[in-house]
Amino acid sequence: MKKLFYPALFHRAEEGGFWISFPDFPECLTQGDDMAQAYEMAVDALGLALVCREEEGQPLPGTSDWTAIIPEPDSFLAVIEFDMLAYKKRTDS
Repeated sequence: MKKLFYPALFHRAEEGGFWISFPDFPECLTQGDDMAQAYEMAVDALGLALVCREEEGQPLPGTSDWTAIIPEPDSFLAVIEFDMLAYKKRTDS
């Protein structure tokens, strides 16, 4: 399987850091204390959502048009890349 790309919204948390949501995966939320950790957590959370759907035999959602997503104030959009093959090799899935 090739690399997958999904938009993520990074929201500034009142207590500091960021919390992240995915328009294509409403059940997928994560957080990080700083940008580096938040991005890393976003990749892991997206991967878990993708793998869970695959294991449950659910189709993967199409990717939202990132140009149509308007972030709220104190939020911004980032595209998260996930390599399913590398993940499976790393986790022996």
